[in-house]
Amino acid sequence: QVQLVESGGGLVQAGGSLRLSCQFSVSIFDFRRMAWHRQAPGKQRELVAAFTNRGTTNYADSVKGRFTISRDDVKNTMDLQMNSLKPDDTAVYYCNAAPLDWALPDYWGQGTQVTVSS
Repeated sequence: QVQLVESGGGLVQAGGSLRLSCQFSVSIFDFRRMAWHRQAPGKQRELVAAFTNRGTTNYADSVKGRFTISRDDVKNTMDLQMNSLKPDDTAVYYCNAAPLDWALPDYWGQGTQVTVSS
């Protein structure tokens, strides 16, 4: 069974940094796209950063220059380094992956809370 497990969330002051990690229970080569999403209270879930099926990365405009997505193909992990955090970054962050088989649904982690105090 495929599992995605996030870690690394917490409470940080504005301007600080956090690093989130997503551990995959299977090889990350089984996925055509991997991404971090977030959902703030009262708002819709939004894409934060992603590895596309073309091997490129993309970022939400609100995090460009502050967040960096990375992957470890040996450890089967995907990280999100978050710098210069702002209170608006407060949200539950979710790891997401789309299988190579387009007929299968996306997988999601349980989420990790990030709270940025002003």
